[in-house]
Amino acid sequence: MKKRFYSLSLACLCLGSLFAAEKAEVVVDINQPGSQISRHIYGHFAEHLGRCIYGGIWVGEDSPIPNTKGYRNDIIKAIQHIQIPNLRWPGGCFADEYHWRDGIGPRESRPKMINTHWGGVVEDNSFGTHEFLDYCELVGTEPYVCGNVGSGTVEEMSKWVEYITFDGESPMSNERKANGREKPWKVSFWGVGNENWGCGGNMTPEYYSDLYRQYSTYCRNYGDNKLLKIAGGANSSDYNWTEVLMKNVGAGRMWGLSLHHYTVPKGWGAGGKGSATEFSQEEYFVTMEKALFMDELISKHTAIMDKYDPRKRVAFCVDEWGAWYDVEPGTNPGFLYQQNTLRDALLCAATMNIFHKHSDRVRMANIAQMVNVLQAIILTKEDQLVLTPTYHIYDMYKVHHDATNLPIQMHAPSFSYETRNIPALSVSASKDKNGVVHVSIVNLDPKNDIETRCTLPGAKLKVASGQILTGADVARYNTFENPNEIQLAEFKDAKMKDDQLSLRIPAKSVVTIALK
Repeated sequence: MKKRFYSLSLACLCLGSLFAAEKAEVVVDINQPGSQISRHIYGHFAEHLGRCIYGGIWVGEDSPIPNTKGYRNDIIKAIQHIQIPNLRWPGGCFADEYHWRDGIGPRESRPKMINTHWGGVVEDNSFGTHEFLDYCELVGTEPYVCGNVGSGTVEEMSKWVEYITFDGESPMSNERKANGREKPWKVSFWGVGNENWGCGGNMTPEYYSDLYRQYSTYCRNYGDNKLLKIAGGANSSDYNWTEVLMKNVGAGRMWGLSLHHYTVPKGWGAGGKGSATEFSQEEYFVTMEKALFMDELISKHTAIMDKYDPRKRVAFCVDEWGAWYDVEPGTNPGFLYQQNTLRDALLCAATMNIFHKHSDRVRMANIAQMVNVLQAIILTKEDQLVLTPTYHIYDMYKVHHDATNLPIQMHAPSFSYETRNIPALSVSASKDKNGVVHVSIVNLDPKNDIETRCTLPGAKLKVASGQILTGADVARYNTFENPNEIQLAEFKDAKMKDDQLSLRIPAKSVVTIALK
């Protein structure tokens, strides 16, 4: 039987130091600001999968669970608090089997279908175009609609754009009005297919490139609504897919190119992906090692993009990412319901720091998924709600939305397992529009604190505030019985003298300091 992380012997893990705290030197160059950190890298994803939509976001007007027009009030409040910038829908693999006309008109008249991808359950289409776009307006986020290339037609996608965004006289506009929406919605982000190398059609990049050019031609701009079209990009390290799309589609036809990459501790084999809550010290190390691989992935994909688009007009959109483990025991395997530990919060923060580093290209990202699926920020059980450790990273990191990235140089200790090493610290810094500098530091080492000296050359700043997220061990998580096991707390152990910030970063923690 597997034991929890904190019960295993330290003898199995070579951490490279026997001292209580190691030392790190960080330099934040506030005089050479970089690119803007787009708030859209803090986007989310809601697929018709498990209990993400039904029982999560949507319970219906007749539900005893407190709701506004069928949307859960507690989730509305939670996602408004972290100011999510965009929400991707309806998939995922579901998107390339979704026919939008099934989800409009009176709900009692909408056709039912079987969700063949996710659990084989009945999809009654009660949550469709109107419900999604009205929800985005309600919570104050931008919709990101993913259109059907895999099993749909050019006409179908073209008419969906027209139905949503056209304000003139046309059959689609009139049909929308008849269904209760007089004025069109504003929709910028539009995905032309999803995972077309796999569940979206098992296509070659050459074939998909031609389809993208065809489909996107008929996704028109109506009035002042300008579509930002996103091409379905590579599966993880398939660099050839990026090469072909950049060559055959090019910067003039797409706003963004996507990437999907999941952190799977044990891989995709038949033996299982690994437990969300019961994992060894080796599994913890491998999880972090694989999460940090995102840096190499982005570097190699964007190097290809630079070859064809040196002006960096095409955004790199990591619109599916996160940890993927085995489902919780006793749950539907097709619902992808998993718990969320402090390990996942550390993974999330380190990944965000990578996105900041590459903010000249990475201008959108969407964690999978928002509620009750994979690395969810929220879990629900009937009328109960729990915020996961990952949610608290989105809360802590909202200070970086649309701020200016500040270059980092760092010398830090390693976190090691046997003969393999990864950096123990992940650091990012930004300056917001009011001149406040935020420094976020992740200590991936589960045992050792790290004494950190952060120099900001020439700065005349003072510590304004600090936050920390940590816990008793990396396998701890929040439950419906104990929802506050892992939560944000005030961090007071930071001192600023001249241009040097000194602080001790506890083991297995994320710290953000505000300087002004």
